[in-house]
Amino acid sequence: MINKRLIEDCKEAINNNFEQIDIDLKLKKWINKTIELIDKGIVRIADKTDGGWFVNEWLKKAIILYFRSQKMKKIEFGPFEYYDKIPIKNGYSNKKVRVVPHAIARYGSYINKNVILMPSYVNIGAYVDSGSMIDTWATIGSCAQIGKNVHISGGVGIGGVLEPIQSSPVIIEDNCFIGSRCIVVEGVRVMEEAVLGAGIVLTNSTKIIDISGDKEIQYKAKIPKRSVVIPGTYKKKFKCGEYSIPCALIIGKRKKSTNKKTSLNQALRDFNVSV
Repeated sequence: MINKRLIEDCKEAINNNFEQIDIDLKLKKWINKTIELIDKGIVRIADKTDGGWFVNEWLKKAIILYFRSQKMKKIEFGPFEYYDKIPIKNGYSNKKVRVVPHAIARYGSYINKNVILMPSYVNIGAYVDSGSMIDTWATIGSCAQIGKNVHISGGVGIGGVLEPIQSSPVIIEDNCFIGSRCIVVEGVRVMEEAVLGAGIVLTNSTKIIDISGDKEIQYKAKIPKRSVVIPGTYKKKFKCGEYSIPCALIIGKRKKSTNKKTSLNQALRDFNVSV
């Protein structure tokens, strides 16, 4: 059962003392309790509402305070040794989370049931929902939000966005497929059931162009629902000549009849594209 009074007390303590230089024992207690709430998935950095995603800025403040309050120490994990401020997450077997050596998740991240972590990295504040797979050498940045049944392929880099505090984190919604070596950063939102082809780079300034209709439609920092996306380029003139600039091309919509667990190859095959 969620203790709403505890959450409100934590929120008040964090907001009222965020600028405090010296962290006393009382404030440290509230910081630690807040990080515990994040670690257990009771609260999260961003909540989905009817009006879109709402960022809980006070939780970002708590993570920043947690970094400031923690001291560097040696962390031993089997035969491995680390020297850091943030403990390593554990207790996976109780939630039926499969963790393959050398996967690492920091304490203060939330990993829901039936998630698979191949050798990968999940940072503090991140939220990985049930049934998702974080494949080999993928990284999930601090505060990034990963939905249900998402496949994050090998070598993908999902940025977090801890600061600025008011900025939205990267959000990958339910049933998305993120192709190998994609980079998604700077608060980009990939909406439900979208498919990203291998090697796409999405930043806040990347042009996202829908070329599936009679007229192109441009988006900024958002991939619409069920979009099938491949890397592309557009021409831009500079003083010294004309050059090709990377962009993301939406070539169609994922068919409703297609299984949500479909492979990237199958989604692209529907549009006679290979990347």
